[in-house]
Amino acid sequence: LERVGRLELPVEVRPAGADETADGTGWRTRVSLHVDDAGRVGPFAPRSHRVVETPDLPLATADLARVAADLRGAAEGRIDLVQPADGRVRVLPRPDGARPTGPVEVVEERVGDRSFRVDAGGFWQVHRLAAGALTEAVADRLRSSAGDLDPDAIHLDLYGGVGLFAATLGDLGGASTRVVSVESDPRATEHAGENLAEWVGARAETARVDRYVGRLRAEASERERERLSRGVVVLDPPRAGAGREVVEGIAALAPQTVVYVACDPVALARDLATFAIHGYRADGGVHGLDLFPNSHHVEAVVALRR
Repeated sequence: LERVGRLELPVEVRPAGADETADGTGWRTRVSLHVDDAGRVGPFAPRSHRVVETPDLPLATADLARVAADLRGAAEGRIDLVQPADGRVRVLPRPDGARPTGPVEVVEERVGDRSFRVDAGGFWQVHRLAAGALTEAVADRLRSSAGDLDPDAIHLDLYGGVGLFAATLGDLGGASTRVVSVESDPRATEHAGENLAEWVGARAETARVDRYVGRLRAEASERERERLSRGVVVLDPPRAGAGREVVEGIAALAPQTVVYVACDPVALARDLATFAIHGYRADGGVHGLDLFPNSHHVEAVVALRR
C-alpha cells in the first residue's frame, strides 16, 4: 500500500474463522489436478506442464484428499475436485482444460442461513470458511461506514458472481432493497437471479463491469443518479483489480460508500490511489483475511467514503 499507492493505512490480518486449523491445513474445498500420460496425478510444476505427483494434499479437506488419492491411472488431462456444502466430492474431468464434460451439475453452498446455487464447476471461494468470513467483513464495513442502508437507493454488486454480496446488501437493507448484481459469466448471472429472488428490487445483469459502469455513467437519468449517490457499491474484482476506467466510472456515479474486496494487495493499492484522486478515503483501515493459509496470498476488505 505504501510503495504502490503511497497510502499509509492501518492493516489487520485475521484468520478465516475460529475453527481454522492451527497449522493452516484442511481448508481447500476446490482443487485442480492433472493426470499425465503415465497416470501420475498432481499439480503442474511452476511454469511447466510437468505433473508433480503428490502423495497427499494437506491443504485440501480430508474427504477431497481421499478422492484425489484414488485418481491415479485416470484419463490424461485436468480434473477438478469440488466439495460443496453437502460434503460430497464431485469429480469434474476437464480434458484439454475445457469446461467440465457432461451435464452441468448445480450445487448449493451455504453462508449462515442462506443457500446459494452455483455450478459445480463455477466460481466459489475455495476456503471452506471464506464466503462467510468475507460476507461478515463486508457487512461490518457497511454498518460502520454507511449506517442503515437506504432500500430506495440503488446499490451495486460489481463482479457479483452468484450474488453473494448482493445478498449481503439485501439483508442489510430489507426486502425492498434495490440492488443490481453485475457479472460477465451468464451462468453465474442466472444463478444470481435465483439467489436474489426474495428481494423484489433485486436484479442480476450479465455484462462486463467496465461497460456496465460506462453505460450508467453516460445514460443514467437524473433520478437514477440521485439514487446511485445514496447507494453503496461493493466490488470484488479478479486479481488484476478493477482498473482506472472502472474506478473513475464508479467515482463519477458518486456513491456514498464503496466497499472493495481484493485478492491482490498491489492491484488494491493502485485502485485505492485512483479512488483517492476522486476524493474517496479509506474508512477504518484495511481488514485482511488469511484465506489461503501457508501461502503469501491475503484477501482484503476496505470501505471508502468521500
